[in-house]
Amino acid sequence: MRPISELVVSERRVRVEVEGVPRWGWRAGDTITLDDGSELAEADALYLAPAEPTKILAVHLTYRSRVEEYAARTPPEPSYFVKPPTTLNGHRRPVRMAKDARFLNYEGELAVVVGRRMKGVPIDDVLSYVAGYACANDVGMHDFRHADRGAMLRVKGQDGFLPLGPELVPASDFDPTDFTIRTYLNGDMVQDATAGDLLFGVAYQLADLCRVITLEPGDVILTGTPANSRPMRPGDVVEVEITGLGRLTNTIEEWDVDLAGPGEQLQVSAQTLHVALAIPEDEAERMVSAEGPAPA
Repeated sequence: MRPISELVVSERRVRVEVEGVPRWGWRAGDTITLDDGSELAEADALYLAPAEPTKILAVHLTYRSRVEEYAARTPPEPSYFVKPPTTLNGHRRPVRMAKDARFLNYEGELAVVVGRRMKGVPIDDVLSYVAGYACANDVGMHDFRHADRGAMLRVKGQDGFLPLGPELVPASDFDPTDFTIRTYLNGDMVQDATAGDLLFGVAYQLADLCRVITLEPGDVILTGTPANSRPMRPGDVVEVEITGLGRLTNTIEEWDVDLAGPGEQLQVSAQTLHVALAIPEDEAERMVSAEGPAPA
């Protein structure tokens, strides 16, 4: 990937695959116009994530509704984890679920795409370093919740576990302090929150991160999910909608793969039940103790 010194977004941008090659353009009605002036029908477009990051950083608990749902201690400060760039996925693309897994959860989120290199930027200035915003689904397979000692590499880091899009909306066209986010599963609304539900706002998260990590143009920051993340099944259609950013749509597809072999195996642990289904920790422990940690 060619490094860039600055990412400037002055209009809504889409990224699509044309004959196997990623191309940038913009959408107008039923047509996508590519940067070279050529056009294609939007209905036929193979969307890619509208970002080319060096890294993807995501936050743990940051919505009040999710803290309350888990009856968790309110975190005094945000904490984070990393998703590889290979997790990126596009609008209308399938999300693959291993055939023996049971707890593949949606998490509707607001994604921030960095525009200028950020390191030690004061909180009052960080939003001016943002290129744009997009809808995101921070997919997690909680059958691996017992693995990786909290880093969540296998939970959140699998290929295609970050649908992003459908467009990258310029920072000038979106207010990260005033938005509504909703997630739909097969047409039913399952998550609903506003920016006012955030314990740690977008600017706070960016200023916190760039104290210790250099954020490069194109990097993606995932700002958290509200209450009611729940499992999906093959054939389900999940949509994330944020006011002013559009609606990201993906279908869950069974992945005929054998994950047996070296390393941790799929398992229904107490942490699986607690996080994937929002079951209280003590109840989840009792359920697993009674039945034993059965394979997924």
